[in-house]
Amino acid sequence: MQVPSIIDIEASGFGAHSYPVEIGVIREDGGKFCQLVKPYPDWTHWEQEAESLHGLSREHLLAHGNDGTAVCLALNDFLKGTTVYSDGWVVDHPWLIKLFSAAGVPMQFEIRALEYVLSEYQMDHWQHVKQRVTQSLTIARHRASVDAEIIQQTFFQTRQAALNNQKTVVNQR
Repeated sequence: MQVPSIIDIEASGFGAHSYPVEIGVIREDGGKFCQLVKPYPDWTHWEQEAESLHGLSREHLLAHGNDGTAVCLALNDFLKGTTVYSDGWVVDHPWLIKLFSAAGVPMQFEIRALEYVLSEYQMDHWQHVKQRVTQSLTIARHRASVDAEIIQQTFFQTRQAALNNQKTVVNQR
């Protein structure tokens, strides 16, 4: 695996009552997916702090978001039979379950925690490299598709550094 497929989700808030408002994916082959999710009528929880972070208002989502069923079908089509990884699995997984359940669509891909494919070296260097990647991309917005790209690039760079570190250790023996 050169790089894993990465998913990132922006949400209406940070607690148990929150729901997904934007889903961004970058596949291992570089294919990209990003869609806004129109809240279902019974999805009313909203936190201003979350809106301040991702910059999406509830009104914008109601006007421009995609129907949840359409988002689920498109995600299934984009990721069918694959595994996608999240650096926020503990919240992203429940948000996906909430979306697919509300849409009545079975999920046809698997989501796992990114930690399953990170080495100890990668975990130790993750934050520093991620900060450097974020700065190098000069991205002004915190959005799902952008975050997925940052995570994938951070994975790649930490993996390359880990491989180079292994070669150095072997050569020193």
